[in-house]
Amino acid sequence: MWYEVKVKYSKIDDNERIKTFNQPYLFDALTFTEAEARATEEMGKYLSEGFKITNIKVANFSEIFPSEHGDRWFKCKVSLVTLDEDKGLEKRTNTYVLVQALDVKDAYEYLTEQFADTVSDYSIPSITESPIIDIFPFFDGDEEPAVVAAAPQTYTEDSFSEDENIDDDVLEEEFTEEEEEEEPIED
Repeated sequence: MWYEVKVKYSKIDDNERIKTFNQPYLFDALTFTEAEARATEEMGKYLSEGFKITNIKVANFSEIFPSEHGDRWFKCKVSLVTLDEDKGLEKRTNTYVLVQALDVKDAYEYLTEQFADTVSDYSIPSITESPIIDIFPFFDGDEEPAVVAAAPQTYTEDSFSEDENIDDDVLEEEFTEEEEEEEPIED
């Protein structure tokens, strides 16, 4: 779930005056508490002068489409068209997606590209620039690899170097032991 977190901080501008900002950021989290903790951790990396979290709310985005070439975020309203076969009527379901792009035209083109494989009809009634400064997905590629249970020892030809002597009797014995363990016990 995405949470919009507003962060208030002060910064010295080009005219050496202190300017206060209250800007929204988007965090992927499971709860409000986790969103606050992640915001505190991430913002602490960038804002050394201190900051204050002023608001946290659930963001109503069903999907987020980041792009490497975009520098701004656009809120796009997408109307999905479905047909109610019983009544024979079209039904429109609105959803909001966040697209990273250079401008409105780029956002429209990128969104159209993302929806190219969609089976149902859709329309894009509005695209507006979002005030969101940045997003922080939960998994950013630096996560730890999943722990895999140890697999039983498997012997292959590549497992041994040419200098090692493989005793066929030992391999036969291990294979026989594994077969005995798998046999069902009869009562």
